[in-house]
Amino acid sequence: MVQIGYTMMTEQTGPRALVSDLVAAEGAGFDFSVTSDHYFPWLASQGHASYAWSVLGAAAQATSRIPLMTYVTCPTVRYHPVVVAQKAATMQLLSEGRFRLGLGSGENLNEHVVGAGWPSPQVRLEMLDEAVDIIRALFAGGNVNHQGAHFDVANARLWDLPDELPPIGIAVSGERSCALAGRSADLVIATEPKAELIDSFDRHGGAGKPRVGQLPVCYDTDRDAAVARAHDQFRWFGGGWPVNSELPGPSGFEGATQFVTPQDVAEAIPCGDDVDAFVDAVRPFVDAGFTEVALVQIGGEHQLPFIRWAETKLLPALREL
Repeated sequence: MVQIGYTMMTEQTGPRALVSDLVAAEGAGFDFSVTSDHYFPWLASQGHASYAWSVLGAAAQATSRIPLMTYVTCPTVRYHPVVVAQKAATMQLLSEGRFRLGLGSGENLNEHVVGAGWPSPQVRLEMLDEAVDIIRALFAGGNVNHQGAHFDVANARLWDLPDELPPIGIAVSGERSCALAGRSADLVIATEPKAELIDSFDRHGGAGKPRVGQLPVCYDTDRDAAVARAHDQFRWFGGGWPVNSELPGPSGFEGATQFVTPQDVAEAIPCGDDVDAFVDAVRPFVDAGFTEVALVQIGGEHQLPFIRWAETKLLPALREL
């Protein structure tokens, strides 16, 4: 049975509401949660971008059962991998073993802010590979020194390590990232229900490990309102990874999506309150071999109605998949 997760989307909701909405999602019976880690929203209409790690710390104290996970953190440009390792270890302690560290090669949207430039996709994967090795070394305990192609580490050590280390997930979009994930990750992350990604992950050593997907949805009893909101805030979603990872700011996404219509969005994202339509949207992930799917309810002010509906209608239906 596929596990269904709830997304704390930092781009569309302020930090206090993110935490209170997660408490409601835990009470409603969602199986796990994930949290985006952004410096910018995708579109200005989303309107938020709080610091994910502060939100996660608050969420760990406000909840007691629901697992937490970054979806995803880039440990290469805006954050040095030694800092990510420290944050992840601390989160695992605060959450009493409920944290998973989701990592990815990042988006220019968030990483450009430190002025270090935006590397090519191949270099970004090399940096991610090296960063994971550094994080693993710090998780192993003791002092770490490292001089690599992209990072230097001088006598670093994690002084607060949990007994159970946080599992590491790696986001994939093609063969090279699947090879890295299969070799180095405890789970795989993808935003598209492509069986070829899962097959590649398995071939490279990932067989039997969890695979986590994500799906945007827009619940509303007024379907037209749901479609309009999804178009206003989420029309960037269909751009695909090669585009979404390169654009530098919300204005870029505004321009890149200016010809996307509400109908285009409605064909890609389930909108309204038809349970069957939402189930049909999750089914491709299940058929592709995903074991977990995190739902993103579009619209910061529309979380609680969605959570209440999910508890009584959607989650019971999805449990049947």
